[in-house]
Amino acid sequence: MSETPPPVAPPPAPPIPSGPPLLARAKRFVVKWTVLGVLFAGFGLALWTWGSLTYVYSKGERAGYVQKFSKRGWIFKTWEGQLAMVNLPGAMPEIFEFTVRDAATAVRIEESMGRRVAVTYHQHRGIPVRAFGDTQYFVVNVSLVEDAAPAAPIAPVSPIPTPGAPTT
Repeated sequence: MSETPPPVAPPPAPPIPSGPPLLARAKRFVVKWTVLGVLFAGFGLALWTWGSLTYVYSKGERAGYVQKFSKRGWIFKTWEGQLAMVNLPGAMPEIFEFTVRDAATAVRIEESMGRRVAVTYHQHRGIPVRAFGDTQYFVVNVSLVEDAAPAAPIAPVSPIPTPGAPTT
């Protein structure tokens, strides 16, 4: 008689993954990279802020009268002021807006209100947040300007007579 082959056992079933389901792994992946992205962006913003406050774009000095000076801000209080620079008597003044970060400099500016002063400033460009001041000009020193005595009036110059012209 013909012999029948012995029954073949079915192949073993693939192992059932013991980890979390695919949806949970995808969610964890997205959350992890989102947190890393936010941390990286925060670190980049902090680095940019530090660099823009450390690097001085330009330095200069301006003279005029401090016409407005106040400490303001919702959360971060900064000293903000305006310097009226007048070149000619009766001319419209040019307004220079500035920020003061040092309390000692702020006290010296308050003491010199109403008098002509010269302020030394540093310009910091690219500051990403306004928590450090409303302007990019940070005053680092202030000094009183001594007004020079008015010059003696100049006598009118008589015109030079032209040859052959009648004299009066």
